[in-house]
Amino acid sequence: MNKSRIIITTALVTLLIATAAFAFIFKGKSPEVRHLSSFAGDSSIHAVTASDQEFIQQDISTSRGTIITKTAAEVSPAVVGINVTEIRQVRDIFSSDPLYRYFFGDRVYNQQIKNLGSGVIISPDGYVLTNDHVAGNAVEAIVTMTDGSQHEAKIVGSDPSSDICLLKIQGNNFPYVKMGDSDNIMIGEWVIALGNPFGLFDINDQPTVTVGVVSAKGMNLGAQENRYYVNMIQTDAAINTGNSGGPLVNAFGELIGMNTLIYTAGSVGNIGLGFAIPINKIKRVIDELKSNGKVDRDFWTGLSIQTIDQAIAKAYDLKSMRGVIVTQVQRNSPAERAGLKVYDIIIGINNFKINNETTMIGKLQEFRPGDVLDMKVIRDGKQSTLKLKLERRR
Repeated sequence: MNKSRIIITTALVTLLIATAAFAFIFKGKSPEVRHLSSFAGDSSIHAVTASDQEFIQQDISTSRGTIITKTAAEVSPAVVGINVTEIRQVRDIFSSDPLYRYFFGDRVYNQQIKNLGSGVIISPDGYVLTNDHVAGNAVEAIVTMTDGSQHEAKIVGSDPSSDICLLKIQGNNFPYVKMGDSDNIMIGEWVIALGNPFGLFDINDQPTVTVGVVSAKGMNLGAQENRYYVNMIQTDAAINTGNSGGPLVNAFGELIGMNTLIYTAGSVGNIGLGFAIPINKIKRVIDELKSNGKVDRDFWTGLSIQTIDQAIAKAYDLKSMRGVIVTQVQRNSPAERAGLKVYDIIIGINNFKINNETTMIGKLQEFRPGDVLDMKVIRDGKQSTLKLKLERRR
């Protein structure tokens, strides 16, 4: 056999093997797969059919959907807008003038105030969670749902100290959000804030959805109008006026907090500093509101305290000005029985750091009569832990 025949024979064998391999690879493949894989080839042979277009649209739609979009769709029906009417006592604008008061007295009259906020349904029988500063003083509260229906709500109970209010609407089988666990949240995890900023819910009966992360946790913000904001969740999900009372949920749609505060730094809107009350705190409060209509904090400690300033820190050779100094211990008080003494420096309660007098008072609002607290104390330069039982007032 000459050289040219050998080359031709080899080429034929190679072609047969390639053809067999090609047939083997595509054996059993569906016509749709072969069809779609040929789009880059001869368009005159394979035209795009209606079923192909539908397949492509479904594929694009699926790729757009995420766990965030799915969660927002699931949670939204449980989010409500709340319109509130309050009656507030207002003094006459001239009452600040002593001469006017002398002749006309201190004139006070009732004024009707309209307010709005957000809320979330937390049970199928119509319990609605919101802030005390939204609906705690309402004489009328109207809850609007995403189906456009409106329900008159009654106040089951409200707790100004924690800024938590529980409403109830009549009915059953309402959409509701599942409770999560705020002790297990992670800094940096995705969160979704839903609510009624600037009353936009009233326009189309839909909550506004914003997305961010848990920026920080355990934030102690002090007090505002006798409401104590301690151990708060911080998020950069956009929260604005009207979002108060709305849910903060994790990526699985579990309620981990209630949107309550924003820092504006002099601006009129969100700057990425929003704060939510953690759900584990809310759970305990709403259980008490359901049972008693209020939260029982009728306990005493017998302590008088003062925020540590620079002079006190220097006098006691403290490393920082965080904490409070005990200025008085009443006789036969829970504090005396715990072994606390004047000039003790309290730096912590349980696992909570005490920065100043406000944070200590705020932290004490978390507890109830009968609770036993671990008081972390510095005395004579040494740290120790004392057990303080909160006793009911006599």
